[in-house]
Amino acid sequence: MPKFVIQPHVRLQEWVADEAGYFTEEGLDYEIEHLGYAGATLTTSSVHADDDVRLDARSGAFEHMAEGRSCDVSGACHWAVNAAASATGGKMYGKAYGLTPGAIFVSADSPYERPEDLAGVPVAVGYHSGSHYSAIQSLEPFLDRSEIELSYAGLPYDRVRLLIRGDIPAANVFGAQLYIMEQLGFRKLVDTTFIIGFLIREDSDREDVERFFRALRKAQRDIDLEPERYKHFWSKEMPDDIAEMVDVRRFGPGERMVFEPYTREMYEATHRWMKTWDLLDIEVGAEEGYRRAVLV
Repeated sequence: MPKFVIQPHVRLQEWVADEAGYFTEEGLDYEIEHLGYAGATLTTSSVHADDDVRLDARSGAFEHMAEGRSCDVSGACHWAVNAAASATGGKMYGKAYGLTPGAIFVSADSPYERPEDLAGVPVAVGYHSGSHYSAIQSLEPFLDRSEIELSYAGLPYDRVRLLIRGDIPAANVFGAQLYIMEQLGFRKLVDTTFIIGFLIREDSDREDVERFFRALRKAQRDIDLEPERYKHFWSKEMPDDIAEMVDVRRFGPGERMVFEPYTREMYEATHRWMKTWDLLDIEVGAEEGYRRAVLV
């Protein structure tokens, strides 16, 4: 049988489970794709150049999953996983999800001091990705819909570079990138914490899937108990130029695994909200979609 291929999502759990031998202990024959989608860059490079800035990258997590990922399990925001599993042959894992800290940041000397100040200001996000959806959801209590403006600036580390360089006025980031912005003194305007879902390849061995999640549960226990032991893993998926700017020992634990069901109610509420913003371009009923899309 082929190895179970894991694509990490710029978090600690997979690396802790790997180092501790939990995947092997569960009987999982696996390999890790070290250069996953969330840890890559799309619109910037480590060297500043005038042609680096390309702020209309209209392809994101949803498109990447819809095209077919090369792994058995991967992560992305629950909005995109929800939609991708409904529209394609993949499955959304329905027995656990992640909760990742996120926030919209501006520079320390920015004139914007409150969420309301972002009216008409383009907030950099990743198209059809967690930063896109969470920015809208988190700004809704503060701004009218017509006042929420976004720019599509690529992947998470792209937004980090662009904000550091002063090429964008504001950006929504999460997980490791949030800790980077905090440590470099950027100003947090609004929290955008959101749910991360898991996409399972249609033909993945179901017992291997359960082995994977049992190992992650053990890793989460270890992180909860002694997070400082594992913060060095933040560097595993961080570009060298950004890693040189920060001390990962000062980071928080990042995304936390929640071993509770992603319920039909959660799935349907997500569909309804996405449709109010015309973010869900698939013709499938929520109830029918849940049965077809979610692995429970």
